[in-house]
Amino acid sequence: MNREGQTMKKTFKTLTALLATATLAFGLTACNDKEPAKDGAKTISSLEQIQKDGKVRIGVFSDKPPFGYVDAQGKSQGFDVEIGKAIGKDLLGDENKVEFVLVDAANRAEYLLSKKVDIILANFTVTPARKEVVDFANPYMKVALGVVSKDGSVITDLEQLKGKTLIVDKGTTADIFFTKNYPDVKLLKFEQNTETFEALRDGRGDALSNDNTFLFAWAKQNPGYTVGVKNFGDQDVIAPAVRKDAPELLNWLNNEIQTLGKDGRLKQAYEKTLLPVYGDTVNESDIVVEYK
Repeated sequence: MNREGQTMKKTFKTLTALLATATLAFGLTACNDKEPAKDGAKTISSLEQIQKDGKVRIGVFSDKPPFGYVDAQGKSQGFDVEIGKAIGKDLLGDENKVEFVLVDAANRAEYLLSKKVDIILANFTVTPARKEVVDFANPYMKVALGVVSKDGSVITDLEQLKGKTLIVDKGTTADIFFTKNYPDVKLLKFEQNTETFEALRDGRGDALSNDNTFLFAWAKQNPGYTVGVKNFGDQDVIAPAVRKDAPELLNWLNNEIQTLGKDGRLKQAYEKTLLPVYGDTVNESDIVVEYK
């Protein structure tokens, strides 16, 4: 190879190395949740970005009353929503600075990871598998699983479900529990709560499983159905969730949930949204996590 060819070869290698270095640097920057520093400026955390934008996006359900639903005026309502409003007021000084984003059970983590929301408050039960994907703050609610079925053919024991069709929401705690522990129960899965309960009414399944707190409320508002299995599975908790790259926001939420419990606002949210539904059939202490 002549001298000119050797020079061109060295130049090509140098350009290739520079391109690889630039690509790596860009990739590392893009993977960082914090805003990239400009002209030596300090990087911005997720919490600081929310405060800078003057808006916090919170994922809630649209079809799970009395926890998260959309009323006739198109506004989000429910127990989770009341907690979201309190977070907005304490974080940004105004509950109206919360943007409620509607999510399904199956896409809650996805909405966090894709940064479509900052916080999930959609009745998100804390489980070991989910903790590998997102970070949970302090819990605000207690929950277990239950089974509801039509009067006249009420399921009162999980063993009665063998060989039958059970309706569940895809990706929920109920889905995970029965997939793991009851392979001989046929699962009929849907993305949304409205679809699962419509399937139960239509007789496409023998029973439906979901959080017991939700089923108690639904059965009370829908005569002809009974929660025959009131409590099974792990005694779990429900908590706000954030991305794993948002430690400042997580710490803020940990303190906030404790504050809401200690100053009585969790109790107020319960009395406004859940007490009218449950009445004296459920104790507040069985649902709301206490902080003293």
